[in-house]
Amino acid sequence: MSKFNLLMKQLYMSKIKSKSFVLMTLLYLAIMSVAIFWSDIKELFTGDDEAQKIAIINDTTADLSGIFVSNGDMEFVQNETNKDVLVKQVEDGEIAAIVEVNDKDGQLHAEIATFTPLKLNDQSTISSLLQYAGQHYAVQQLSLSPEQAAQIMAAETIITNKNLDESTADGKSEEEKQAGQFVSYAVGILIYFFISTFLSMITTEIASEKGSRAMEMLLVSVKPSTHFKAKIAGVLLLAITQMVIIFGVFSLYAKFAKDGVIWDMAASIIQDLSIGYLIYVVVFLLSTIVLYLIVGALFGSLVSKVEEAGQVLMPAMMVTLVGFYVMLSGMGNPDTIVIKVFSYIPFTSGMIMPMRIGATDIGVIEPMLSLGLLIATIVVVYVFSLSFYKRSVLTYSTGGVIQKIKTVLKVTT
Repeated sequence: MSKFNLLMKQLYMSKIKSKSFVLMTLLYLAIMSVAIFWSDIKELFTGDDEAQKIAIINDTTADLSGIFVSNGDMEFVQNETNKDVLVKQVEDGEIAAIVEVNDKDGQLHAEIATFTPLKLNDQSTISSLLQYAGQHYAVQQLSLSPEQAAQIMAAETIITNKNLDESTADGKSEEEKQAGQFVSYAVGILIYFFISTFLSMITTEIASEKGSRAMEMLLVSVKPSTHFKAKIAGVLLLAITQMVIIFGVFSLYAKFAKDGVIWDMAASIIQDLSIGYLIYVVVFLLSTIVLYLIVGALFGSLVSKVEEAGQVLMPAMMVTLVGFYVMLSGMGNPDTIVIKVFSYIPFTSGMIMPMRIGATDIGVIEPMLSLGLLIATIVVVYVFSLSFYKRSVLTYSTGGVIQKIKTVLKVTT
């Protein structure tokens, strides 16, 4: 077995069994589980609550019974006319609210009477139903048949897109853009958390070996370049392992939880995406992680002890955080100039360019240019970091990042 493979395997096996890796993976799985099963978890705390009873007093001639339909959260009591009895029941807590509906100047007017204020969700639900009832009532005043009124209320506009520019005639539909935006959002979150985890891991790993003087003994038999590449490959393999675990658990949840509803939803999203887009997403994801791992290895060679790792990591973490917030800003409008600029910056393009590819109608040139810049940056940073690593890994200095770089250059040139 070559020295490279030996170092990579040693790092991989030691880290995959470490408590930090196991706990971090479990934390990610726990967050994902809570997000997927949130409705069930919420029911554990609220499942014993009885449905809120809402009394409906309809003083109009319109039939609104089809709108106020009871469900697990609300039980609507309709066709009640004795308001005094209902008021007494509200005061006694038997009924949560009375909704009295009447006609005022040809429009539906509703009054919600409560003794104990309703919860925000319940209040919003009743208000939404009343708004819909008002529209339904207005339609019924036109002396239409029930079938005609139902047809008007259920009417939907069929929208098709036609682009007169033949070069961009294959524009994405709204569903395709929404699917691309959803996937790019998930990828951006993965990149942010993976960089936060593994950038720190590779930096502290090299810093700990350097601080304990184990690096000096190790480099007697191993070239610095081999050590550098083995660290990057080992941590990258670790990141891919964690990615596979998370994706595997998600697939199991999606397939077997909630009667496969999540699986069907994910399948519908995937169907709206092209194979080319998925390839772009994977390449941007892995390339961005590789870029930050190279930078992390370089940072690890600059510090003299683990305690200094946080100081040198701060610039990279700030860049990652900026890219993350720019990505979040693009969820509402992915066509802003800020999104376009940051989609070409190699350290943030992995989070942002997939959003532009999936949620906008850009051509092939822009993604290829962004990916080309990212790959070119990886090559340049790798060559520079490898050259600098050979000189800095056995150099001990104090001060900030700039001061450490100056010290290494001064000592080794």
